[in-house]
Formats: sequence, structure tokens, C-alpha cells
Amino acid sequence: MIPMTHLSVDDLYSELHTKLGDVVPYFELRYKAELAFEINRLKKERNAVILGHNYMEPALFYSVTDFRGDSLELCYKARQTDKDVIVFCGVRFMAETAKALNPSKTVLLPSMEAGCSLAASITPQDVRALRQQFPGVPVVAYINTYADVKAEADICCTSANAAAVVQALHSDTVILVPDEYLARNVARETGKHIIVPTLHTGEAQDSAVESHLVGWPGRCEVHEKFTVEDIQNVRKQFPDVLILAHPECSPEVVAASDFSGGTSAMIRYVERTPAPHYLLLTECAMGDNIAAAYPEKEILRMCSVRCSHMNKITLENTLQSLTALQHVVELPPDIIERAARAVERMLAIV
Repeated sequence: MIPMTHLSVDDLYSELHTKLGDVVPYFELRYKAELAFEINRLKKERNAVILGHNYMEPALFYSVTDFRGDSLELCYKARQTDKDVIVFCGVRFMAETAKALNPSKTVLLPSMEAGCSLAASITPQDVRALRQQFPGVPVVAYINTYADVKAEADICCTSANAAAVVQALHSDTVILVPDEYLARNVARETGKHIIVPTLHTGEAQDSAVESHLVGWPGRCEVHEKFTVEDIQNVRKQFPDVLILAHPECSPEVVAASDFSGGTSAMIRYVERTPAPHYLLLTECAMGDNIAAAYPEKEILRMCSVRCSHMNKITLENTLQSLTALQHVVELPPDIIERAARAVERMLAIV
């Protein structure tokens, strides 16, 4: 992916207008082009790289990011960069992962308010308690966790590779935290019996079952809102629609959809399949970004669920962060070492 660092403001505006004219109001694009021009100029001056998650708003996504992708892809890019400064246009746990993989580099998060409800649902103490409850069982930490939780895990995973990581451990019982729905979807895919010890239903271990996946009752505030009724209503209006669900959606929603995968897998699915209509059950910006990338595809704009944390990242605060080198992500050395080990183990097997 080639950033538009070589373009003037006028050329940048023209490029954005061509790509995003049907997605972003015209009157916003000139202003956004001016911001993007300054960011791209500063990026050269600071010897910086900008990583952008697939959930970033379209004008930012297509004007200043050097690399775009899902959590797994951006892990690779963070580890491989030779730049002095990494600006992570995502949320805090992503920036922490980049810092763990690049302890000597400056990692910036444009807004320190860009947190994550799912990452906040579990603490290091919770992981240690699970280890006591299930001694000797390997712990997989979803990439959507803070670095201090990753440091308590044996290995990390993303939504794209969770099942592969669980199977690679060759253990009858595996702990996968913190997303309950991801764990339930992975359990179904791997043939394991799901246990969520603290779930309000009081689900307990079935001693007659030998293969377990132990989850945690954390959920994404965006993906948990999608329902089977939503899918049924859309299919009534658009019978020929292909529905794509993120693995953080409930198992019932995933089962009622036509495809389930991480954000980049969704993009590839839309790219490679012919369909009259597509609907993505994930953060709304994804639909806008795919619509801009594939204008010949009909992406239904029926999404009303936006991530309040991802939306904290803007062109304005990205420019401020680069200008002042502010919002530097710092981690204790022992957390860096242990969190990086869990992430590197994941990257080694997938």
C-alpha cells in the first residue's frame, strides 16, 4: 500500500474525492486533505510509520496510513518496521502490542482515550486465578487485551488465527480469554466443550467431556449488539444478500451468517465473491472502507453500531500527536518482555 506522501494538498483532495466521494461528504474532504498533507509531511520529518486498523474512518484510512489491516497483519508490520516512530491509529491495546515488539522505538497513540471494553473486561489477577483453577492448562490471550494480561499468557491469538493457535497447543484443555463469544465460536470449530466459569448461567465443567475450552465472560460492546433478528430482517428485505459476521459476534449470529472471519478475512471474502449485496456485522467504518475500495460491490449501509473507542482516533489528534510527539505509550520492562514473548509465539506458528 502506497501512502499519498508525495501529493500536494490539491492532488490529495482530488484523490480522496475520487475514492471517497460517495462515502464522505464533499465539504469535509478539503479540510481532511489539508490535515492529511501536514501529517504526511511530518511523517517524513519524524521518520515515522503510521499503522491503521481496518476500523479507522475512511479519510484517515486512505490518506495517511502506511500499512492497513487487522490486528495480526499490523503485528507483523510493527515488528518489521525500521522507522523511529510508530503512530498506531487503532486503540490502546494495539499500541501496547507495537511497543512490546519494539521496546526501543517511540510508539504514539493519537488519543489515550481510545480504550476497549473487551480489553478492560479482564485483569492479570483474573488470569492468575484461572491458572489456579485449571493448573497446568495453557493460557491463550486474545490480542484484544492489554499488555499486562498478555504478560500472564503463554501465547496470544487474533480472531483470524484463534482456532489454529488453540489446535497448535495440542492440549485437551485450553484457556482462551477474554472474549466469551470468540471462545464459544472457537470451541465449536475445534470440537471442544466450552466452559465459562464465571458466566451468570453458572455453567460448570462437564467431567464426562475430556476436551475443554475455558473462556471468560468478556464481550465487545459493538459485536454483542448484533442479533439473529437483525439478520432475519435484512434477509427479508434483501434475500440475495451475503452476510459476514465477525467472530466476536454470538455463535447464533455467526451460525445465521454466510461467512465469519476477522476484518481482513472479510475484505478478502468480499473481493473474491460475486454477490448482489453484502452486509458486514462489525464496526460501521469497515463497510465504508470496503465500499471505497470496491465501488463495484454493493455494500449495504444498514450498520448503526460504531466503536466509541476507535472513533476517538481522528486526523486532528493524529496530527497533534506527531507534531508534539505526545501520547507516548510506555510499558514496564518486565511487561514488555513477557507480553512480547506471548505475541512472538503466536507469530511463530501462524
